[in-house]
Amino acid sequence: MKNWLRVLPALFIISLLVFAAGCGTQAPGGASTSGSTASSSSSSSAAAQAASSSSAAKQAADAQTLTVSVYYPNEQGTKLLATPRKIETSSSKDKYTAALESLMKGPTEKGQTAIFPKKAKLLSVTMKNGTAVVNFSKELQTNFVGGSTGEEMLVGSIVNTLTEFSEVKNVHILVEGKNIETLSGHMDLSLPISRMTNVL
Repeated sequence: MKNWLRVLPALFIISLLVFAAGCGTQAPGGASTSGSTASSSSSSSAAAQAASSSSAAKQAADAQTLTVSVYYPNEQGTKLLATPRKIETSSSKDKYTAALESLMKGPTEKGQTAIFPKKAKLLSVTMKNGTAVVNFSKELQTNFVGGSTGEEMLVGSIVNTLTEFSEVKNVHILVEGKNIETLSGHMDLSLPISRMTNVL
């Protein structure tokens, strides 16, 4: 009997330890807390990966490579020469913007000259009822140094590049979102301009 009395306190302490350990590792629903956290983390990671893959797949589907003609003046500045260029379009860049950005990079072949004023930037291109409305930064006008022929070549390079797309019937050039009458007094830019076949 005395031996049992000595053993009982030890058994009571062991029972308390076992009970405490069980409470620490079990969630209210009876599942392991650590297991639940790991499962939640794994699910979140899988969802993030799936979303990333879906976004990448959408961008790849939207991307497209096209070949278009962009126009540069010849070395004598008497006419425009067509140069085929491959352009990349995407969900964030339409073909009109891509074509003009390619044009503004300058010529890569012999016999052609750059025409865009330094630091001129393309701000936007929008289509409206067959008219491509092209918005440039102020440098298109303030940094232009050509005469009447240079102005004709610059405007022609923009207009003829965009009218390579059959749906573009004419082009309206803006500077900083505003209508301008001319670049340097030689061409009327207050209205949209149709394809300039006279410089080809």
